[in-house]
Amino acid sequence: MAHLPMTLLYREKFIKDSLRESADVKLKIAEQLPNAISKAIDLLLKALTAKKKVLLCGNGGSAADAQHLATEFVIRLNPKIQRPGIPAIALTTDTSNLTAGANDLGYDNVFARSVEALGNEGDVLIGISTSGNSESVNRAFKKAREKKMITIAFLGKDGGMAKELVDHSIIVPSADTQRIQEGHITIGHIIFQEVEQEMYG
Repeated sequence: MAHLPMTLLYREKFIKDSLRESADVKLKIAEQLPNAISKAIDLLLKALTAKKKVLLCGNGGSAADAQHLATEFVIRLNPKIQRPGIPAIALTTDTSNLTAGANDLGYDNVFARSVEALGNEGDVLIGISTSGNSESVNRAFKKAREKKMITIAFLGKDGGMAKELVDHSIIVPSADTQRIQEGHITIGHIIFQEVEQEMYG
């Protein structure tokens, strides 16, 4: 019990430091990335108004972000806007497809195979990777380019290899994986909400 006050002080400092770090990254995004975010909005608006669809992929926490953002388009963000569903598919949700692909083709090819099967010219692929060096995501980008799709990357750190493989990249100014992931979902919400607003608001 004698150590409890020190533990609580440490914990309080950790919580505050974490929140400040997260806020600092968001402020850097606000300062450095508005143009990059706006361009992604324009690319999505162009594709969706042409009746194209959006595919999303990522691994781990980025897979969860892909699913989260796809759902925002299919269902909605702003409950005040009555609109039809916007076509978006997370390539991270079908366990039979993912496990068969990993078993038969190797995991690095699972997203590329789905892009090959589902993507069409003019569709958008959004790949999410904190490092930009996820082979499964980068192969999906390469396949999307072969199919003349629009490619957008949500990245972090220095952008990795992915930034050279896509039409447009948004690189969160952080080297911390957690802070990058927090930046990705915030940026995704901003982009998807503005697309919804401009199309149906």
